[in-house]
Amino acid sequence: MTGRRAFIAAVLVLASFGMLQAVDVTGKWTTKFTTQVGEQEYTYEFVAKGTTLTGTATGNLTGKTQISEGKIDGNKISFIENAMYMDMPLRFEYTGTVSSDELKLSRKLMDFEAEAIVAKRSK
Repeated sequence: MTGRRAFIAAVLVLASFGMLQAVDVTGKWTTKFTTQVGEQEYTYEFVAKGTTLTGTATGNLTGKTQISEGKIDGNKISFIENAMYMDMPLRFEYTGTVSSDELKLSRKLMDFEAEAIVAKRSK
């Protein structure tokens, strides 16, 4: 019986370790979504190093910007996009979850309602 318990414990430890590892978000992700100023087309290019997330966000209305304050915690990510629109600086706060080929994001600007975004990994 002791051997069986040890085996089950080992399986549980390995399974929990696999769940704690961060999902690899590195690469190109694309999406289209509607906002108050019209349809947005975005490409996110992420680079993950440990728990740090960097890269760029390129929008059809905002151009290309650097991602800052990026963090990875398991399958959860967060980052900031400091963009410009019509010569006005905008700070978008993103939070989301990553699965193998899908990224579900919430994008918040100031006190406006958050926008739900689903991005797909580009192959």
